[in-house]
Amino acid sequence: MKSLTLRPAAPAAGDPRRSPGRPIRRQARFVAVAAAAAFALALAACSSSSSSTPSAAASSAAAGAKLTVADVAPFSGPDAALGPTYLATCYGATSAINADGGVLGHKLTCKSVDTRGEPADAVPAVNQMFASTPNLGLVIGCTSDEAASVVPIINGRKMAMFCMTGQSEFDHVHFPYFYRLVPPDLEEAYAMVAIAQKLGYKKVALAFGNDIGSQTFVQPAIAALKKAGITLTTSQTLDLKASTFNTEAAAIVNSHPDAVMTEALGTADPTLFGEIKTLNHGKIIPIVATSAAISPPFFKAAAAAVGASQFTSNFHADNLVTETSGPAYPPFKAALLSQQGHVPGTVGNFTTYLSAPGGVHLYDGINLAALAMIMSKSTNPSKYGPDIIKIGDGAPGATVCYSFAQCAAALKAGKSIRYEGPGGPTNFDSFHDSTGIFQTDTYSPNGTVNVVGNITAAQLRALSG
Repeated sequence: MKSLTLRPAAPAAGDPRRSPGRPIRRQARFVAVAAAAAFALALAACSSSSSSTPSAAASSAAAGAKLTVADVAPFSGPDAALGPTYLATCYGATSAINADGGVLGHKLTCKSVDTRGEPADAVPAVNQMFASTPNLGLVIGCTSDEAASVVPIINGRKMAMFCMTGQSEFDHVHFPYFYRLVPPDLEEAYAMVAIAQKLGYKKVALAFGNDIGSQTFVQPAIAALKKAGITLTTSQTLDLKASTFNTEAAAIVNSHPDAVMTEALGTADPTLFGEIKTLNHGKIIPIVATSAAISPPFFKAAAAAVGASQFTSNFHADNLVTETSGPAYPPFKAALLSQQGHVPGTVGNFTTYLSAPGGVHLYDGINLAALAMIMSKSTNPSKYGPDIIKIGDGAPGATVCYSFAQCAAALKAGKSIRYEGPGGPTNFDSFHDSTGIFQTDTYSPNGTVNVVGNITAAQLRALSG
């Protein structure tokens, strides 16, 4: 696991910042799946630089053919809200690219690939995706539900991917076709504890789902709580397939915490909140959540379970700092909101998708890939992939540009560019990771997301290691 390294945000003077989030995850057999994931990652580490079976999808598309961006994520199961969230971004980004003429004569289209949030279902779904998608140009999604199982496959087929996994395994295993604009879960665990510390909580309970991604928060959170001098009252694991959590709610209430730190997706957290309220004389216990909770479906379910006013007055979540003003934000906002009412599976206040996990960073990923295609004059990831980093990080003297249209025009004029989208400037490391710092988000009773503070790099480092 690589050490905690955080780059400072770099907004223009006076720009406020806010963020979408990061990945969400699920799992049913934690130990078995984790062992399989470790084996897959170890195998990939030995062979990721070697030549695997090539994919016809990775070849340059025929003139005029549509290029497909595949959204590999759960569209069913407890994490079913993830797929539509990423699809909204895909629709928005590709619509803006197509309005500007597309890429090398190709228009882009989006395709849903349902992993069901289970590695056993994800592998055949991804294999079928390659078999049935001759002009595949990019993969997005690949959450912690299925990343350990499918990233080696996608990488072996030489297909570029922007993944929304927070698993720390990807900090130190090199996959040449893997890119990530979101932080490992380790850092987000520190961010949650930093929020609890700032709010003055002295006693905290943990309640995390039994899925892979949620469980990766637990041990770092316990260690960070100890370092912060905050008492851990109880740690509860929630079965995401269960319909009630009375036992876990009772354990939390009886431990008398000042707050509950949590990530349990689907209906689990809202159900837990409602049962805590019932057992706690009609009052919920303050909540500190991961950025997975910044989602229209999550807000809708939690507000219904305990009441919008009581939920919002007792809720905080971490989120990645991202620009909400300045030149990059208006084209992003216009592109995404243009798809309101057109994206299957989206619910609730559509503006929340501007801050939802994947909303910003997959938009940036799609733009980076599309611009790299133009720069390399190829839709083959083997050729355009290296230009993703060149365009994101830029070179000395590069022209800074803030949208696909602006950047594409600069490339066509022969200029060297550095793309800076609403996710802020990138800084890719040798593992193709580029992550930012965190902010604290709340909700208004109508579901609008509010930024109420930032979490500094110094605060996170003080809680690490």
